[in-house]
Amino acid sequence: MVVVFVLVASVMVGVLATANWYVWRRLFRDTTTAAGWVRRAGAVLVAGGWVLAVAALVAERTGAPFRLQQILAWPGFLWMALSVYLLLALLVGEAVRPLLRRALERRAAGAPAPAPEPHPAERIPASTAPAPAPEAKDAPASPPETAGPPASPAPPAPAPGPSRRLFVSRVVGGAAAAVAVGTVGYGTYGVLNGPTVKRVTVPLAKLPRAAHGFRIAVVSDIHLGPVLGRGFAQTVVDTINRTQPDLIAVVGDLVDGSVKDLGPAAAPLAQLKARHGAYFVTGNHEYFSGAEQWVEEVRSLGLTPLENERAELPHFDLAGVNDIAGEDEGQGPDYDRALGDRDRSRASVLLAHQPVMIHDAVDHGVDLQLSGHTHGGQLWPGSLLAAAANPTVAGLERYGDTQLYVSRGAGAWGPPTRVGAESDITVVELASRQA
Repeated sequence: MVVVFVLVASVMVGVLATANWYVWRRLFRDTTTAAGWVRRAGAVLVAGGWVLAVAALVAERTGAPFRLQQILAWPGFLWMALSVYLLLALLVGEAVRPLLRRALERRAAGAPAPAPEPHPAERIPASTAPAPAPEAKDAPASPPETAGPPASPAPPAPAPGPSRRLFVSRVVGGAAAAVAVGTVGYGTYGVLNGPTVKRVTVPLAKLPRAAHGFRIAVVSDIHLGPVLGRGFAQTVVDTINRTQPDLIAVVGDLVDGSVKDLGPAAAPLAQLKARHGAYFVTGNHEYFSGAEQWVEEVRSLGLTPLENERAELPHFDLAGVNDIAGEDEGQGPDYDRALGDRDRSRASVLLAHQPVMIHDAVDHGVDLQLSGHTHGGQLWPGSLLAAAANPTVAGLERYGDTQLYVSRGAGAWGPPTRVGAESDITVVELASRQA
């Protein structure tokens, strides 16, 4: 097992080092004519950015002083996102390079050759040349001139411009940097600006007519931490309350840190308002941050934790199970405890952080599972990796008689940036087929 871990780690380090060498080469070595301060500064930027990114991850996982986590998180995590899009943009640039070189070559071949410059003496027209003065009779004959006027000094040769290869490297490198910075800037603004509200109607066969139109505000993956703090939590709470839901479901990954560090950031959750209350289940990140403490903290804020439990609401059952990550602490999901003895003639809604838990939900006759965890991939093409690890990355899908809805989440983990996976809070409106 140790050997496999070392091999995998070595491959990952090798791939990362190769990718960063390639970024440095294309952005700094290929755009300069000689070794100098630009190349050295580029090496410091690329290597230093990843040092900060790794340090930010280690500081978060080891519970380093929270102020240190905040100092490292912004530059480290943003560089992580920026390096991804620098690499992608430069790889696209490889296809552009030969096309740009070919265009420059055709342009140079089609340009007319410059005409030779005439000597200054040759520019004087014969009609304007002065007539020779008449010779005086008594004047002595002057010696014949043997040379023309003195030649003007030749103009200095223009300074040579950059070579075609250097010009192409600068154009492609500059364009790649601009695209990467713009992409990360826009994606970061989208996260900090707060999640958008999505609305989805889900028909349930067993839902009685009286519950038709029941609204559940689903929020997941808020990820309060060294980057997203109290102000972001307040934005999320205000957005949820504006939807005026009947019930609020917080389906895991609320925090990335301890209650001591993030308790004040989570305090706005006490303002959540819904006619049938707010419920909470753990995500995998709660088990990195002290799940038991956070369960008690959200309870003190007025939310109801569902730890493998069920609440029998007037028209359907609402159940919640712990995240799979709790298995290492003996607190994993227990479907029999949450769902085993219920009346299956009633509609049921299950809160479960990870979409992969859908198969157990199907086995226990759940009508609708609400999940998060995937972030919709967060940073494209991360959605391709998320699709390989999850049955559903985002949205509503059916598995047998069970429907699964996966939210993209309200916040972000690591880089406070989303590309191709807009953050959301979803209002799920239950529909009765009897209505």
